[in-house]
Amino acid sequence: MQPAPVRASSALPTVLPTTLSVRPPSVGGALRALEGLLMRGGQRTARRNAWTAVLEDRRRAKDRREAQHVLEAVAAPGPQAT
Repeated sequence: MQPAPVRASSALPTVLPTTLSVRPPSVGGALRALEGLLMRGGQRTARRNAWTAVLEDRRRAKDRREAQHVLEAVAAPGPQAT
């Protein structure tokens, strides 16, 4: 006796949701997603540039303080102390 041939069953479940409650993305959500996609590679560069700008601002502030100190010392009457 031979076993009965096996046939592929085409009886797949046919239960599918009849209504999909998928809302289209809002404009803000779409922009945030696009920004995330575009900024992913450049975020490191942006942070490095921002930190460089902070350091440069600190250097300029220090230079201004030193220049102010020199100007005040020159303008003050009496013995010159720098």
